[in-house]
Amino acid sequence: MMTLETSIEYVKGIGPEKAKLIKSVLGISTVEDLLNFFPLRYLDKSKVHKVSQLRDVTTDVQLKGKITSVQELQTGKTKRLSAKFNDDTGTMDLVWFQYSKWLKEQLPINQEVYIFGKINVFNNQFSMPHPEIEVEEKKDTENRLKPIYPSSEKLTKRGLNQRFFQTVLRNICKEIPNLLHENFPDYLMKAFKFLSRQHTYLNVHFPKDMEHFERANYRLKFEESFFFQLGYALKKLHHKSHTAGNPFPVVGDFFNDFYNHHLPFDLTGAQKRVLKEIRLDMKRPIQMNRLLQGDVGSGKTMVALLTMLIAKDNGFQSCLMAPTEILAQQHYNGIKDLLKDTEVNVRILTGSTKKSERKIIHEELENGELSILVGTHAILEDKVKFKNLGLAIIDEQHRFGVAQRAKLWAKNKIPPHILVMTATPIPRTLAMSFYSDLDVSVIDEMPVGRKPIITAHRREKDRAYVYNFCREEIQKGRQVYFVYPLIEESETLDYKNLMEGLEHVMENFTHYNVTMLHGKMKPDEKDAAMNYFASGKAEIMVATTVIEVGVNVPNASVMVIESAERFGLSQLHQLRGRVGRGAEQSYCILMTSDKLSSDSRTRIKTMVETNDGFKISEVDMQLRGPGDILGTQQSGVVDFKRLDLVNDAAIIKTTKNTVEKILEADPLLSRPENLIIKNYYLRNYNGKNKWSKIS
Repeated sequence: MMTLETSIEYVKGIGPEKAKLIKSVLGISTVEDLLNFFPLRYLDKSKVHKVSQLRDVTTDVQLKGKITSVQELQTGKTKRLSAKFNDDTGTMDLVWFQYSKWLKEQLPINQEVYIFGKINVFNNQFSMPHPEIEVEEKKDTENRLKPIYPSSEKLTKRGLNQRFFQTVLRNICKEIPNLLHENFPDYLMKAFKFLSRQHTYLNVHFPKDMEHFERANYRLKFEESFFFQLGYALKKLHHKSHTAGNPFPVVGDFFNDFYNHHLPFDLTGAQKRVLKEIRLDMKRPIQMNRLLQGDVGSGKTMVALLTMLIAKDNGFQSCLMAPTEILAQQHYNGIKDLLKDTEVNVRILTGSTKKSERKIIHEELENGELSILVGTHAILEDKVKFKNLGLAIIDEQHRFGVAQRAKLWAKNKIPPHILVMTATPIPRTLAMSFYSDLDVSVIDEMPVGRKPIITAHRREKDRAYVYNFCREEIQKGRQVYFVYPLIEESETLDYKNLMEGLEHVMENFTHYNVTMLHGKMKPDEKDAAMNYFASGKAEIMVATTVIEVGVNVPNASVMVIESAERFGLSQLHQLRGRVGRGAEQSYCILMTSDKLSSDSRTRIKTMVETNDGFKISEVDMQLRGPGDILGTQQSGVVDFKRLDLVNDAAIIKTTKNTVEKILEADPLLSRPENLIIKNYYLRNYNGKNKWSKIS
């Protein structure tokens, strides 16, 4: 008997040779794979056109009429078979360029037939090459929507064409009652008015009509999202029930003294809300595992500092790890300045920290004198030991691998509370899907008095105007960034390169000091260049995207991005966030060439129209797809067959809420009505990398 695990070579119409070819081209090896080999689209055979209507038709069409004559024609060495087809409105030709003798003999002359195919027009004459022909009395009336499956020239040449796959899938679908069993309980079936699982697959491969196809398609998308969400939700539950954490019940003198006497500005409502969420997490003896999202300049670092002061009030140390030395130094300078009038000890540890300073840091960490350590990957070294690490904060967490984060967890017997922060807005569908094992907090409000950055698009012909504008800003006491894509000239791409740019800027801004920053500079050179600019000694910084993350110069009011069409949306948004950090009006000028691709125009238009990082992230995902947004560390997890992370936000939200409601009432899925979900999950997903294990 056929099962889902049966090799396709045993499916009627395939055999060993075709099975080997199908596996090599399409990766299909089992009956289950074939069932999940869904059509790309459908040809609608429910409509019948007339010959007189063909001028306005652009898709495959169906006509009803009679074949009145047939003849063989020859042009040079090329033979073809031609037939006349008539309906009550006109006549057209049917043509076969490669045919066998039996075709000519089998054509139903002067009988009512349906023909189906693509229309060609030549000299105002219509023709249909290689049409499908059905005699009216034998016409298949059950499936008017004809499935078109993914294929390739290699398969088609070997006879594995659309007709082949349609026939094979029909044979498989006849076995569906024995192959597929329900995986949703009755209460879900009734609540969402789902088709049965068997009817779902039948109506995706051979829809009864468009309504049945839409219902089947919705059910498949819901099912994919549901079990994906279930995996992450179970992982989250498992974490909360098995990962102990040090409770922080006290909000004491260090927090209150800083909050009441040293806080340089009032917190936004969003910052207060997020702090409350973090506070509730850390009160419990369970490890916090929270993602903090916030646009550039929204105040994540202040939330991080206040959270570290809560750790200090409870007798624990904290660390803040950043992906680059520039960003780590930025965090250290900011935190040290904020805590200058307190007794909280803060130090920084990076790859370039001197040996003598390292010795002091190691001693103070181990004896508990050091409360807050800011640093880079250097924090992960085995010789870096804490007395009692209670909180670990990771900035721009997507830049760290899983193994690196695991090293941080191991810095204490009881794992520290974890707060991961990102200024790269994550599209809501990705946050709901791939980060749903984390508790998510969002700072969706900018500090009071912060003016929105004005973004403009300019081309090469506008350069003199742009330079004059920059001079005017500098004369007001402001500073300017010029950002370039590359350090050295590319042989294949005509990017503006940094060295040429530096020379050009210095020629046009002869009365001002210019400094340069790029990734190939040594750490001490980077620090010197950054300090030269941050101190105001240089009015202009020419840089690569090394300044994308972390550089904070409130006095810089203009960001000129050269060859802006070469940058992705997320990167453009990050770069723009380097200005607008002070009280003055700031500007971002996107310089591009005259010729832009469609995607480039969309990116530039989006940047000009909005400063909302979350809106930008949605457009970015539409352009690049979820795989690129998630990065290589998430490769292999976006292989949904039907679910579309860009367009199916409503389904993802519904399934997330549904899963949460089910697990809230039945965390182990042990109730009789939920065993059908649990058994399907255990059979299909348990133990795979992206799913949490349950038993």
